[in-house]
Amino acid sequence: MDERSSAEAGVGAEVQIAPALAGVVPNSLLLVEHLRAMAEATLHYEGAPGQVTLVITDDRGIRDLNRDFLDIDAPTDVLAFSAREEGGAFVVSPEGADYMGDVVVSYPRAVAQAEEIGHPVEQELTLLVVHGLLHLLGYDHAKEEDRAIMWARQETILRELCC
Repeated sequence: MDERSSAEAGVGAEVQIAPALAGVVPNSLLLVEHLRAMAEATLHYEGAPGQVTLVITDDRGIRDLNRDFLDIDAPTDVLAFSAREEGGAFVVSPEGADYMGDVVVSYPRAVAQAEEIGHPVEQELTLLVVHGLLHLLGYDHAKEEDRAIMWARQETILRELCC
């Protein structure tokens, strides 16, 4: 999808790699472009116009966020922070009404999980980005029946759009 068609559809994703990972993430420019395109394709697929930011960080960065916002003092693989949630941490100006929120992914967690499963780290990062976006769209997995719905949607998106 080209830049113009994404902008016209009201969908956009910015990808940032934390400074702590400078020189650590191989092929970072290609990875950034892949994750941006995948995020935008997911939003299109879900019929959810909006803007998101994807942040690839290290375990310390995601642990700090997990502790500060969720009171869990441990690293995790992915966090999603909605800008549209009632009582959320974001205050969005009227001009930013299409901003959906942030998805933060731990690169070291993605590497470890990819090695454990036996697929490329890019595939694991893609899965985590889709997972985080689904959270921004209101999916959850706290209850078993919600988990089944979210995992099925995640599998469908990954199968239809990329991997």
